[in-house]
Amino acid sequence: MDDKQTASGTRKHRYHHGDLRQALIDATRQLLIEKGPENFSLADACRLAGVTTAAPYKHFRDKNEILEAIAEQGYDDLAEQTTAAVKAAGEGTLAGMIAMGVAYLSFATTQTAVFRLMFGQNASIKQAQNVAATGRDCFSQVIEQVEIYCRRNNVEGNAQLLALQLWTFVHGASCLLIDDDYEKVAPGLDLQALIASAASRLLPIPATARKRKSNLPTR
Repeated sequence: MDDKQTASGTRKHRYHHGDLRQALIDATRQLLIEKGPENFSLADACRLAGVTTAAPYKHFRDKNEILEAIAEQGYDDLAEQTTAAVKAAGEGTLAGMIAMGVAYLSFATTQTAVFRLMFGQNASIKQAQNVAATGRDCFSQVIEQVEIYCRRNNVEGNAQLLALQLWTFVHGASCLLIDDDYEKVAPGLDLQALIASAASRLLPIPATARKRKSNLPTR
């Protein structure tokens, strides 16, 4: 769900004997976007979803448990979007790894409230076992893509370490972007070019590129 979606857009889709669990998740996500995680109650989510205040307890223990479900879905969405991006640009290529980083950045800017929830705005949500497990599954896909890159380009490297380096950079860039810090020091910064520059330095050089470089004439 895009942070720019209006509350009225959500209210038009109130629960009518359908998926109660998802209706509560959708309503809570909208309130999260509008008010932040601390500034609404479970009763507010029920009113927005058009259900009784007793309805959530069929699926959730409390509001925090709904927020956990939102964070889990956020990780699933992030994994889906980044994986689709790298596959579209080409698995095993530098372009594919750059596309994955750009997709991560896009997720942070279009689902900012969910992104903040996933990565620690509420510590109890972040530390919940189900959320942490989904987060690990999401990161494992980054490791998998780095492994594909190394294998297809015949380069050696610790895939987990390389994935952590890439994630550290892209996540940091995402946080700086959504907090408007880049605008303070570098207005109009080309973030795709920034990610491309970082990826090209962090990832091992393919064997063919090393060979071409070694064949260059020296002065």
